[in-house]
Amino acid sequence: FFDPLGLVSDGNEANFDRLRYVEIKHGRVAMLAVVGYLIEEAGVRLPGEISYDGTTFADIPSGFDALSAIPQAGLLQIMLFAGVLELFVMQDVTGEGEHVGDFRNGALDYGWDTF
Repeated sequence: FFDPLGLVSDGNEANFDRLRYVEIKHGRVAMLAVVGYLIEEAGVRLPGEISYDGTTFADIPSGFDALSAIPQAGLLQIMLFAGVLELFVMQDVTGEGEHVGDFRNGALDYGWDTF
């Protein structure tokens, strides 16, 4: 495997598995972020208002400009939601994972292992 920084040069398999787990999880989040950016850039917006002051989702600009346009309470909700996902959802809770990064927790089985 490729380890130019020597993060697992000591041969600690638990550390290696943890780093692989984190890399897979954050890679999946990054892929979802790219899809969200492309959908938003295409002009697809949620209907309705984003805050009680009448600001609609369509009023929020694309890209990094959205950070200054979203109300502070909205940014806090996004951070809390990401924290809940990190701490409680995106984990191998049941211990049934077939490999590092398997977050299905016995809920999904598409039958890929039968090919």
